[in-house]
Amino acid sequence: MLPHEIEKESFRLIEAQLEKGRFSPQEYAVAMRVIHATADFSFADALRFHPQAIPCGIEALRRGCIVVTDVRMVQVGIASPLLEQLGGHTFCAIADPEVAELAQRCGITRASAAMRYGAPHMHRGIVAVGNAPTALFEVIRLVREESIRPALIVGTPVGFVKAAESKEALLELEVPYITVLGNKGGSSVAAAIINALLRVAVQDKDPL
Repeated sequence: MLPHEIEKESFRLIEAQLEKGRFSPQEYAVAMRVIHATADFSFADALRFHPQAIPCGIEALRRGCIVVTDVRMVQVGIASPLLEQLGGHTFCAIADPEVAELAQRCGITRASAAMRYGAPHMHRGIVAVGNAPTALFEVIRLVREESIRPALIVGTPVGFVKAAESKEALLELEVPYITVLGNKGGSSVAAAIINALLRVAVQDKDPL
């Protein structure tokens, strides 16, 4: 089978098992992409959407926003041709020497420092955190204490230390968010969510 045929068949198999009625059509497109990326249907139960998450995310993408990511794995997983088609680009500072120096000076993780360093790019943009709970906690702090207002926060850090807690804290924000409950998540999940929104933003039809 050719690659596009494999992908089409994968989505057909997912659609046969994933209940549509629990999601809006655009939420369903996100769920499909996440399950395709993980081969894990439990994400259908774990996904949580702020009521304005998808419209705000699509609006931001259509005006060519910046997508700030916590790690390179999220950055490289985002469909950059689609993002660039809309006039947007990604920003990831995790490897910048200035971020390492900031982390050491402030006694915080490099992931937290990368979010702090990238704060000027977040306002009215999209933040995608797929790896580090400390990065998501820093984004939440920026919203609460420094009036940073992303159009959308995609928060899916993975792990056993503070991952679930960081996502529970995200649920308390008024800023639109898409997240998953519990310890599951990861860079592939964050990228899949952004890619689903990109396809809706570019096509506004047949988002799969």
